[in-house]
Amino acid sequence: MHVSLAGDIPLDHPSVMAVDVGEEGYRRLLGFVLGSFTEQVGKPMPLAGFSYGENDAFFEAEGYFNAFLGCNTWTAAALRQAGLVSGWWTALPWLLRASLWLHNDQAVFADEAASGNLP
Repeated sequence: MHVSLAGDIPLDHPSVMAVDVGEEGYRRLLGFVLGSFTEQVGKPMPLAGFSYGENDAFFEAEGYFNAFLGCNTWTAAALRQAGLVSGWWTALPWLLRASLWLHNDQAVFADEAASGNLP
């Protein structure tokens, strides 16, 4: 699993899609993300020597990655745990964004409508 330090994320940026999943949804989302790491002695297992730079790292993960089940498909599964609805196969970023927008109450995207970031 590739993890990068993002820093401040401007919510009004066109590539950012803010959603409100509520406290319980956030708890389930966090549980899904943490459960995706393979642990050793209660901690994620970093892959020593694997990174693109100083602000990222790779970790051993549960499951597998391929062209059909990649990061956007994993993200959709994580967001489903948070209570959002998405299509089953969202391999590309625009598919994930469109799927979330089509299958969910628009109220969860209140900030999106205000910023003009809806698809």
